Amino acid sequence: MADCRCVKAKAKLLSLPLVSFSNNTKAEAVSWLQRDAVCDNSRCQWSLTMDGDVDPDDENVNSVLAQETLELCHILSGQPPTVIGELCQMMPSGSAWDISDQPVAATVKAMLEYFSEANAADCRNFLQSMCLLCENIPMRLESRLMSVAGYANNVCENPSPGVTKEEPPSPRSELQLVKRPRIDHWEHYIGAVTRSLLRRWERLSGALVKEVQLENVWVNPRTANRGRDRPDQTPGPTDRGSRTPEPDGDFGSLESRVTLETFLQGCAGKVTAVAGPAGSGKTLLMSCLGQQWAHGLGPVPSSYLFVLLEFRLLNLLSSPLSLSELLFRHYLPPKGEDDDDVKRAIVDYLLSNPAQSCWVLDGYDEFYSKLSGPEVQGERLDPEKPLPVADLISGLLNRQLLPGCTVLVTCRVRDVMDLEGVSDKVGQLLGWDSQEIKDYVDDFFGVKGDSANRAFGGQAADLLLSSQHLLAMSYLPALCNICCICLKHLLLEEKEGGAKVQDRGGGKTGKAKTSKPPHRPSTLSWYRSEICELSQLAWRGLEKSKILFLEEDIPRSVLDFSIRTGLLSQVELRLESGTLARAYCFIHLTVQEFLAALRIMTSADVSDAQLKKRFNLKTRWTTKSDQRTVFTDSLHLYVCGLASQHCAPALGELASAGWVQKRQALVLKLLNKLCHSNALTGPKILELCHCVQESQDHQLAREVVGTRTTLELRNIQLLPKDIDALAFVVNSVGDSGVGLDFGACSMELECLDVLPRCRFIHHLSFRSRKYGDKFAEKLSSVLPEFSTLRKLEFCGSSLTATGAASLASALEKCPEITEINLSDNSLKDEGIKHVADIFAKLPRLASVMVSRNNSSLTTVDYLVGKMSSCFNIQRVHADAMKEVTVTFSQNSDMDSHHKKSEPSVSLLNQKWNKPEMQKVVKSLARCPALSVLDLSGGQWDVEVLKTLTQFLPKFNVTEKIILNDSCSSVDDLVVLTALLSKHPAVVELHIRLQSSPDPVPVSIVFSGGSKRPANTKTLCLGCCGLLHTGLTRVLRSLGTSCDLAVLDLSSNCLGNNGLKKLLDVLPHLGNIREIDASDNGISVEGVTMLAGALCSCDNLTEIHIRDGGREQVILKFCSGGSDDKEQLKMFRMNNSSLLPAHITALCMRLVRCRSPLELDLSHSSLKDKAVESLLRVLPKMASLQRLNVSHSVTSTAAALILARCLTVSRRVTSVELRPQSECFVLFDRGKAEQASCRLTHYSLNSDNVERLTEILLQGPELSDLDLSSNRLEDEGVKRLVDSLPRLKINSFVNLSNNSLTQRGLLDVAGTLVTCDDVSGVEVSVGAGERCLIWFRQNDGRCEKTLSVKGSSLESDHLVRLAAIVSNCPSLTKLEFKNNSLQSEWIEDFVKALDVGQTGCSVSIDECWIRAEKAVSLVCRCLEVSSNIQTIRVDHTTLHLFLMKSTGLTSVSLVDCALEGRQLSPVKSIIQRRPSLTELDFSHNSLGAAGAESLCSVLPLLPELSSLSVVSKETCETVVEKLSQALLQSATVQCLNLSGHVISDAAAQTMTAILPRLRSLNLSHCSWSAAAGLQLVRALGRCVRLEVLCLDCVHLDENSRACLAQALRKIRSIRSLKLNEIAAAVEPSEANGVLDLLAAMEELTRIEELELDGWRMSGGGVEQLSRLLPVWTELRKISLSKNLISDQSGDKLLEALTSCGHLEELSLCSNQLGDLTAARMALVLPSMTHITALDVSENAVGSEGSESLSRAMKCMKKLSRIQLTSVGTSELCAVAASLAHCPLIRDVGLGWNNCGDEVVLELARVLPVCQKLTRIDLESNSVSVVGVEALLRALQSCPALELIRLWRNDVSSSDAQRLSLKDGRLNFSST
Repeated sequence: MADCRCVKAKAKLLSLPLVSFSNNTKAEAVSWLQRDAVCDNSRCQWSLTMDGDVDPDDENVNSVLAQETLELCHILSGQPPTVIGELCQMMPSGSAWDISDQPVAATVKAMLEYFSEANAADCRNFLQSMCLLCENIPMRLESRLMSVAGYANNVCENPSPGVTKEEPPSPRSELQLVKRPRIDHWEHYIGAVTRSLLRRWERLSGALVKEVQLENVWVNPRTANRGRDRPDQTPGPTDRGSRTPEPDGDFGSLESRVTLETFLQGCAGKVTAVAGPAGSGKTLLMSCLGQQWAHGLGPVPSSYLFVLLEFRLLNLLSSPLSLSELLFRHYLPPKGEDDDDVKRAIVDYLLSNPAQSCWVLDGYDEFYSKLSGPEVQGERLDPEKPLPVADLISGLLNRQLLPGCTVLVTCRVRDVMDLEGVSDKVGQLLGWDSQEIKDYVDDFFGVKGDSANRAFGGQAADLLLSSQHLLAMSYLPALCNICCICLKHLLLEEKEGGAKVQDRGGGKTGKAKTSKPPHRPSTLSWYRSEICELSQLAWRGLEKSKILFLEEDIPRSVLDFSIRTGLLSQVELRLESGTLARAYCFIHLTVQEFLAALRIMTSADVSDAQLKKRFNLKTRWTTKSDQRTVFTDSLHLYVCGLASQHCAPALGELASAGWVQKRQALVLKLLNKLCHSNALTGPKILELCHCVQESQDHQLAREVVGTRTTLELRNIQLLPKDIDALAFVVNSVGDSGVGLDFGACSMELECLDVLPRCRFIHHLSFRSRKYGDKFAEKLSSVLPEFSTLRKLEFCGSSLTATGAASLASALEKCPEITEINLSDNSLKDEGIKHVADIFAKLPRLASVMVSRNNSSLTTVDYLVGKMSSCFNIQRVHADAMKEVTVTFSQNSDMDSHHKKSEPSVSLLNQKWNKPEMQKVVKSLARCPALSVLDLSGGQWDVEVLKTLTQFLPKFNVTEKIILNDSCSSVDDLVVLTALLSKHPAVVELHIRLQSSPDPVPVSIVFSGGSKRPANTKTLCLGCCGLLHTGLTRVLRSLGTSCDLAVLDLSSNCLGNNGLKKLLDVLPHLGNIREIDASDNGISVEGVTMLAGALCSCDNLTEIHIRDGGREQVILKFCSGGSDDKEQLKMFRMNNSSLLPAHITALCMRLVRCRSPLELDLSHSSLKDKAVESLLRVLPKMASLQRLNVSHSVTSTAAALILARCLTVSRRVTSVELRPQSECFVLFDRGKAEQASCRLTHYSLNSDNVERLTEILLQGPELSDLDLSSNRLEDEGVKRLVDSLPRLKINSFVNLSNNSLTQRGLLDVAGTLVTCDDVSGVEVSVGAGERCLIWFRQNDGRCEKTLSVKGSSLESDHLVRLAAIVSNCPSLTKLEFKNNSLQSEWIEDFVKALDVGQTGCSVSIDECWIRAEKAVSLVCRCLEVSSNIQTIRVDHTTLHLFLMKSTGLTSVSLVDCALEGRQLSPVKSIIQRRPSLTELDFSHNSLGAAGAESLCSVLPLLPELSSLSVVSKETCETVVEKLSQALLQSATVQCLNLSGHVISDAAAQTMTAILPRLRSLNLSHCSWSAAAGLQLVRALGRCVRLEVLCLDCVHLDENSRACLAQALRKIRSIRSLKLNEIAAAVEPSEANGVLDLLAAMEELTRIEELELDGWRMSGGGVEQLSRLLPVWTELRKISLSKNLISDQSGDKLLEALTSCGHLEELSLCSNQLGDLTAARMALVLPSMTHITALDVSENAVGSEGSESLSRAMKCMKKLSRIQLTSVGTSELCAVAASLAHCPLIRDVGLGWNNCGDEVVLELARVLPVCQKLTRIDLESNSVSVVGVEALLRALQSCPALELIRLWRNDVSSSDAQRLSLKDGRLNFSST
């Protein structure tokens, strides 16, 4: 054998797998085999003739080829063209042809036919070559062909000359040696697998109760969701078991079922999934399938390799492995494991013939990993490459490995979703029915029991079948087996101990119990240790998702106990190393889960957190994102069952009673939380019902339905146990009732037997095609038992008249029923009649729906006829027999005092002819009064329509008749239009013929259904295709009715002729209010006719035209007979293209108009020529008041042309032009005194400026000129400012946003010198570019101001500005802010300033002016300029006042982060300025060092009269040192020490200083009671004191008494501020307030009084009101944060009338209301000096706001008004009154919930309020509409700086968009 060349050939061949050969490589293999592989050893085991093979001489080769032709044709058609070509070359030259000339199938068929009739030698050569060259030939077929072909050397026949072509004989016969060795090893391996599977089945079948037969197992086929189409890889029909494959998808309905054997037929070459619950027998069935295969039976051919892999064992493979390693190491090693050649031969054959294998993958639900799809579609995996086991399995399913192999996967139903896209067939195993359960119980006790115990079978069967809970469990074979085991144990105990087995009536946890005799130890107590350890093992496995346990993991005692009791079963597994090991698993997963639940309830090892984590409701809906789990998700059910009080004694035998009680309480608490959850879906609600039933807690059951009126269950399978669980919960609600909604749920009839257990059902709904007559008949038998049922729905089902009759007879016995819905069935007329016949028998019936039931007109007639006998029918609705509904009125409605509404009838889409119409209208004429009759969708001809109109007078219809889609021609229109004149009851007619795709709307409205005024009629004939001739017919049919008020002729074809006809009849339409002639093809000539009609027709007031008359033409009229010549008329022509000739013709017609006229040409196209034409006609249009050209004048040239109207018409008052925005020209009736000109957002440049200037010079005097947002740049601005002296401008020029640079800035600033009338310049060339030139008003003042902000100035710019300022002696104020100025530049600027005798105020704001830099800047400025009179740094701003020939009088460094050590430079400056009269170092951190420095210079200032050191710290030494120094400085008369801590010593010193003071401010100071008393007493000696401020200081009762005494002595006070010093809560406090007020009686010179926060009420206000007449000089009074009532406020305002000089009044945060506001309307107009008014945070209300608005109209000096949170959002009147306040600057309307209407009013008046700088609208309800109106108004308000809009109804994106358009719109909170 060693020398056998055949063995050598085999070895060489196996080293080079044939599957990897290319065609060239195969040719090399042929030549090699010819040379080395021919064997003449007759005993060689690799000989071609094997035992059992057919001898070539025994069978004719030609006949074999003919027999297999059909299958070979299929195989050869799929081969590459090169293979087909090489085989064709073997045909003789007379028969061969080019294969490209015809289809491959035809070529193959001809070739096979040829060789079937050729001589035997040619045929054998052909077969040998074909077997060598072709792939995917089944092993059976290949073996037969190779055997019959034999050896070419031994063939006696000579090949024909045509085949050899004079060449040597072909050696291909020898190539069969290549495949033969692989076939041998392959079949040997199949034999080993066969023996292994038989051993496996022998081990499993030993414990079986009954024989397993695939033909007795039922499967429910489901539709497979295939992600891609896979080519048909099914083997040929000659293969055993390879029947014609069934089509993918369902066999029919969901309930269709087939046997498992039938289901698996045709699965060859496909991926098939078999799903079923845990315990349904999937693993056993797969083993049985393997056993059948081993015996040559079953659907899997015996020639296939059967590979059975269990996923639970695959979990143990953690390392990557190749396909061969998976097969040989994990599944079954071949005989002689170390022979790699054998393994390679088997794998090579498998790879060459993948279709010859069947892979059974059992228990995917127990697999830890998740299968995945291919990353690249169609990409193949390398079978030799080690991969994770999950990737290998995924490769098999995705056809990346072994394409064409058969794959069978078992899993649970929830895991089928993972197989979507790869599975071709899906089937679900069905559970046992009652008979199968009974048979199994009988078999169990017949097999397992001995003769003495066989009698238990009947008793066990009776007990199991009588218990709904045990029966529900037993539909799964595994659980049925467990039930039998338990029943056997209990029955044996009963026999031995006399106990009685009884049903507990609980849930899954304990189905039956044994009543044991006393004094007998229980099983739990006896095996307590083993049960605890076993439960611990189960819990550990549950935590780690582990179901297999190695023998060494289980204690021996526990293992023996578990095997003896049958709780554990043995599993043979192969470890990763390939060795066999012994493992165990629980007999069912639920057993492991139950024991784990037992561990949870009895062991402290399981924490509460772990329990909560595991306590989840499962859903029966599955998604791909669900977390995979090995177990059945029953743990929570067992935990709930063990939480029942019935289980407490049993649990107490395994743990302490206290622990068990605590754990049970926790479970019930978790259940209670779930009961109150609103996020549970139907499946989870059902699962919750099961949990509550397990717990047997009725209170929890009530909680479940407490917030759910209906329990909705969708698309899930329901079992009787589910209905029983629902019953437990539903019955807890009592009479309140609950609904059950079953939608597409699979439900057996047995469920309906259980349904009546739900006693309190008020709503039942069934929706599924599964439910038919049998279901309805079964339901009818139980319906009467639902005594509270009010609503029944049986929709979308398969119900017929038979089922309807059953339901109707049952519903008669349900007197509480109110709603019946039987839609979407097959009732037909007969079935609906059955339902209609019970209408009168159901007194509470409200609605019946029988839609989509294949009914006819007979049904409608029957239902309408019922209206005469059943008077509570409210509405009959039928839509082409599809939608049929009957609605009823309730008796309570009929008996009530309210008028019962008339019924209505809707008969839609009824295609009647004339006889049918006559029949119908006669029936309808006999109906009672109807509110609405809807006959839409008829599409009748004119004769049918006439028939209907003839019967109309006989109808009793109160509101309207709807005939949609029942009118199609002008003839129909004429018929219907005549109704308006012939039938007085008809008031409106609406018809639109051309409404495709919608139905044609037609409605005839009667007086009861019209919303228009009485005695008016409406005719709407839109979209009717009317020509002018048709219009004539319609108007003729309308008659001479003068009541027509609205005529709609839109969307017709009237044209100009029709329009002329319409205008001719206008005089006959006396009551007409509106005519709509839109979309009628009207041209410009028609528009001209309309313009003439506007002038000639007195009651025609408005004409609206769009798109030149083609789109919209609407005419509006005023009341008839109006001769008001002042009636404003409007001609609006929008979105039109207007040529010059059109403009001329239109305007020349409008010249004839003698009434005030508005011409609107907005959104049109006005070219330059058209504007010129308009300009020529404008002077002739004497009645024109407003010309609107918004969005029409878009070019700069056209805008300049239109601006010339200022010169051609002296009536122009305003020209406002913007491209793509609002543009208008306003006219006065006479000559205008001045005009406004605004041309913004155009492209005005320097060249246009000269042209514009010429226009303006010829025009009237201008109030303002706005050229902002153009392209003037520096050059254009210079040209304009150079012409300013020649222009007459009164208010301002706005040149903002014109790309100015610093050069342009200087030119604008120069106008202060070059133009005498310029009063101020505001310039900013930064981000928010701003340029305003203000002009002097006629107020006699000549002061000028200059403001430069954010302009990044350089040193030379400052020099230029200094020159401008120096040349402008009238400049009084100069402001610089954020200009990036450096200290040296500022010094040079100050040095260069040359100011006059009037003085000039300079402020410079830069962020760096702080601390030392501020001190340095002050010192340098004082050094370089001797003209500085006062110098002050406030925060970051330097303030200077310069005046010639004056010395320095004031130095202030306020809030600039100054420290005491930084005072040294200032000290030296101060020492050299003896003329100083004021020092202010407030709000800094001076400290003791700073105080000493300040004290050292005070004696050196003989003129010092004012000292202010407001504190930011709590240092007592500051005041002590200052008070000592002030003793030496006798000139100080004004002292401000606010915020300091004043010690007793300092107070004592200050008592000597106070008498000489004229002003004292000690606000926010803190002191002791003694110090305060000292200071207040000292005030009594301050007889010269004019200003006193004690805000927020603490004064006790004694101090306040002393203060009252002091005030009586100080009669010189002019300003008194005592805010927040009193709180009138107690009576004593109130008396103190009155004393203080009484002490002010002598303050007759007082001008300013602030008493905020006194909580002053009626008495105090009355006292104050008595004093006010004395204070005639009072200018300001603030009484905020008091308790002033509405009545007190009324009196207070009456008293204020004597204060004729009052300027500021603050009454915020009181209790004022409408009464006070009404008094303000009377009082405030007489107080002509009022500039500020604050009534915020009062309940003014809407009436009060109206009163305030009347007062504001008379307050001409009002500059600030605050109305924040005044209790009303109706502030439109207040906003409107701002137009009467010319000086208003600050308006506060925040926190009022104002809407857009207020803001729109504000936007209207803003252009009038030219001095307004700030508006507060925060926290209102302003939308984008209102803000955009403000944005438009801002263009006319250059002085307005800020509008606060925080907290309004504007999104953040809109806020950002609007802020970018104008930065003055502020949406932030700061």
